[in-house]
Amino acid sequence: MAHPSSGPNPAIIFDTIHAFQRTACLRGAVELDLFTKIGEGNQTAEALARACSASERGIRILCDFLTVHGLLSKTDGAYALTVDSAAFLDRRSPAYLGGTLQFLCAPGVMAGFDNMAEVVRKGTTQMPGSGTVDPDDPVWVDFARVMPAFVAASASFLGQKAAIEGQQKVLDIAAGHGLFGIAVAQQNPQAVISPVDWRQVLEVARENAQKAGVSDRYQPIVGDAFQVDLGSGYDTVLLTNFLHHFDPSTNEGLLRKIRASLKPGGKVYTLEFVPNPDRVTPPMPATFAMIMLAGTPSGNAYTFDELSTMFSNAGFASTERMDVPRSPETLLVSQ
Repeated sequence: MAHPSSGPNPAIIFDTIHAFQRTACLRGAVELDLFTKIGEGNQTAEALARACSASERGIRILCDFLTVHGLLSKTDGAYALTVDSAAFLDRRSPAYLGGTLQFLCAPGVMAGFDNMAEVVRKGTTQMPGSGTVDPDDPVWVDFARVMPAFVAASASFLGQKAAIEGQQKVLDIAAGHGLFGIAVAQQNPQAVISPVDWRQVLEVARENAQKAGVSDRYQPIVGDAFQVDLGSGYDTVLLTNFLHHFDPSTNEGLLRKIRASLKPGGKVYTLEFVPNPDRVTPPMPATFAMIMLAGTPSGNAYTFDELSTMFSNAGFASTERMDVPRSPETLLVSQ
């Protein structure tokens, strides 16, 4: 932050105006597989143009742009990956995140920001259908297929915390890719997982369960978590990245239903973007509220106190929180 004596500086204004360029250039670089080609040893604009089947002029300007913004480095005309781009944008890396652009930058997601003034005036999304996406829309399958790399670290952490010894019956609400329930099953060989989601999405989760070698303990429940019979007698319920889509009263209704599905003493493990009470820190959880404003009728990024109150109103005795390593999210444990 500039010292007050330095006077006003319009740089942050222009950086924000031009922020769309960074998104577009990152998407273009991923589509060209630019970061992977650099990682394979193509370091000059000429070599990269051949490797990416692109023009040398275009490659040079794109690489210079990415260097300015910290995604590449440049020395004597040779480009190299940074620590971050090597870890997350080289397709050969197990932590590759390039695929997330397919969902996070999908037209349906970005359309929520087309008329932000009107969104703010109304206090809700202006997307068609109030942001509601058909259960059979391929976007959910895209989400399930491309997001595992984004949640891998948090899934591993949750699996370690939620797994118990002996027989364990686990309900995984809005399972999506299924990685959270699968992580519990990998930690506890006696855990049986019941993932809840739409049929097409559960097919992706089942594929992931097969790859992980736990499909014999995978018992899907097809349907809407608010409407479908969840069953009962669960030791553990996983509620990951779901409550932020809805208002508190809707969440409390779901939490009462979840509580009724638990054994006495059972626990709910909730993963959410949780801002501090000031709502402006930490940056990613705080700004996540804007995604909910643009894309949902009444969703939000809830503080810990707000989430704890929802669980309390739904009949839970206590809620504790813990930071998730290498993740901007917070894990809540309610019982």
